[in-house]
Amino acid sequence: MPAVLTAVLGLTLTALAPAAQARTAPPAPPTVAAAFTEAAEEFDVPRDVLVAVGYGESRLDGHEGRPSQARGYGVMHLVDNPRQQTLREASRLTGVPVGTLRRDTAANIRGGAAVLRARADAAGLTGAERDRPAAWYEAVARYGGSSDDRAARFYADGVYDLLVQGVHARAEDGSAVTVRPTAVEPDRGAYADAAPLVAAPDYPSALWVPASTSNYKVGRTSAITAVVVHVTQGSYAGTISWIQNPASQVSAHYVVRSSDGQVTQMVREKDTAWHARSGNPYSVGIEHEGWVDQPSWFTDAMYRSSAALTRSIADRYGVPKDRAHIVGHVEVPGNDHTDPGPHWDWNRYMQLVGGSSTAPPQLTFSSYATLRAGSTGAQVSAAQWLLNAQGFNAGAVDGDFGTGTAAAVRAFQTAKGLAADGTVGPKTWTALLSAGARPVLKQGSTGEAVQRLQRALTAALARTVSADGIFGSGTAQAVRDYQSARGLTVDAEVGPATWGALQAGR
Repeated sequence: MPAVLTAVLGLTLTALAPAAQARTAPPAPPTVAAAFTEAAEEFDVPRDVLVAVGYGESRLDGHEGRPSQARGYGVMHLVDNPRQQTLREASRLTGVPVGTLRRDTAANIRGGAAVLRARADAAGLTGAERDRPAAWYEAVARYGGSSDDRAARFYADGVYDLLVQGVHARAEDGSAVTVRPTAVEPDRGAYADAAPLVAAPDYPSALWVPASTSNYKVGRTSAITAVVVHVTQGSYAGTISWIQNPASQVSAHYVVRSSDGQVTQMVREKDTAWHARSGNPYSVGIEHEGWVDQPSWFTDAMYRSSAALTRSIADRYGVPKDRAHIVGHVEVPGNDHTDPGPHWDWNRYMQLVGGSSTAPPQLTFSSYATLRAGSTGAQVSAAQWLLNAQGFNAGAVDGDFGTGTAAAVRAFQTAKGLAADGTVGPKTWTALLSAGARPVLKQGSTGEAVQRLQRALTAALARTVSADGIFGSGTAQAVRDYQSARGLTVDAEVGPATWGALQAGR
């Protein structure tokens, strides 16, 4: 081939190569801001209404495809649970696979727009009406998925509040998403006559939206001795809707909104909400809107409102305002949740509650070693914390058994009628671990007092008694063995005599 022709062909191929590559390269995905605009235009949904729905559901974060508590996905919270199937509906309307709708934010926004338009069509909106954000109220209310008209109105009112306030947010990709504040008087249509929510029965500052009766138990088997702090892993309205869903089999006594600290009560305090497994019978559960990995949800308004609620509960039931009784979901025995997570500011929260922010160290061990001056480690920290809690000043809980700790041990031993040798052996451990209130306990009892009992029995009997806070058959047998060995009535019931023996270090 002539050299000139070869050179020409080479130049031609070189010139064509970038064009060919450009034709085959996939287009860059739209920004979140652009995705809202494109989806709004495609489905003839007011863009600001679409953004307000998405912001209210997710703060414009898709959470990398992880589901909410109610099994909702993405920025638009497309739901896949037994009562609500907007994820599958969006797939049917758009032709986009369910898996893509879960993970791809632009596709998720497009799916949300399609569902919202379907709700507008069902409400009979004409082309001209679709141009007015105020006309979309019924469609928005139905998008929320609640079968209770009052709760549906509550959801839609929240979205329209965002339109009035405006939205200024950074989406997960860094793009700015803005809705200018607009005075909108919504056309409530079928929801105009829905009764407004009333004050809660136990905490009048809260609204009352009752949970499904399938999701809690009437009455309690234990006194209220703790408050459990949760994070919803979802939106405020979405959580309320989920707790109303009889298929969810979960509930909480209260839900707190991030933006302004608004509180909704869903289960009476006298009843047992299903929120913390072994902690259910003896605790009040408070859900906080947000995600454990996003500290932006934990606003000043939320902290202050929730702390006022917790303070009220503690005052009404005599719950100590400390970190042994005001705990996170992750701290309740027998639970596999991580909330409220590392971003929850316990120091700030407990200061607002008006109590101690010091969390107890590890108190549960399979056995308790004899401790004396010079000992170090986790069990020394446990003894120091227990001494301080009983008013015997052991100083800093630092795991170092020094002269201050020894003096506190001797003072405690003297007060309990034990040999004041400054050594923490089985008798002193038994008295320390059992110290506190003396409720009557028997098989079926649960709570903090049961854990104290189980730890004390582990020390007294020199064998491991599972400290799970549940008085089961194993604990009953341990109580019988202890009663028999100490010459007490053997009935497997922990009353004044058995508590008295334990707290005297017998």
